[in-house]
Amino acid sequence: MSVEPKDNSHMPNQFFERPILNSPYEYPNRHWELDADGQPTQRIMENRRRAEFITPIPKPKKRKKSAQQEMVFDDGKGLSTAEQQYDPTPIINEVRRQVDQWRKWPNSAEWQVTPETARLLQHWRHHTFYGIRPFFCQIEAIETAIWLTEVAPKYPKKNKIILDHLAEANEQANPDLMRLALKLATGAGKTMVMAMLIAWQTINAVRRPNTRSSPVAFWSLPLG
Repeated sequence: MSVEPKDNSHMPNQFFERPILNSPYEYPNRHWELDADGQPTQRIMENRRRAEFITPIPKPKKRKKSAQQEMVFDDGKGLSTAEQQYDPTPIINEVRRQVDQWRKWPNSAEWQVTPETARLLQHWRHHTFYGIRPFFCQIEAIETAIWLTEVAPKYPKKNKIILDHLAEANEQANPDLMRLALKLATGAGKTMVMAMLIAWQTINAVRRPNTRSSPVAFWSLPLG
């Protein structure tokens, strides 16, 4: 007796039928699991996806064998080699973890920011908007900029790895001008984030003109 092979071509692919699992206005607490090749496993994980360089693309039907070495993706600074590639994701995930913890502090007096910054954060996080409402990714972007600028420097020992990483990156790329780059996906609303950054910097500059904080230039970069 022969057994016919199963035809999986008509099986539903839940990943493509329902790719979006989270509200754009809430913390992303679910994600589709991807395997080592970036392919969907059809499993939903009940937590936020870690920052990794993963691009889910269809597998090639046949992979040609070649002795040619894989291309090394470098940023032009000589940080990556064939033996070891530069990977900033540990810093990204650590910053995200610190900002997540800081966001949960219930008492605004303990946020270690100026009163003006605290009022802006409360507005962006909790105000009942009747028109355009900020996405979570937009609020997280401004929170990250605020944490790196106002909060992290107050705990230099605890945040030494992060602060040293930023200082070294700026020294290599643009000495004497501290800059932070915020990467946002296409359609995430970079203009809104820039407006929030301008409001935060301007209000603090007007209310606290004698502050010793150095001005920070922010650049919003698209992803994809």
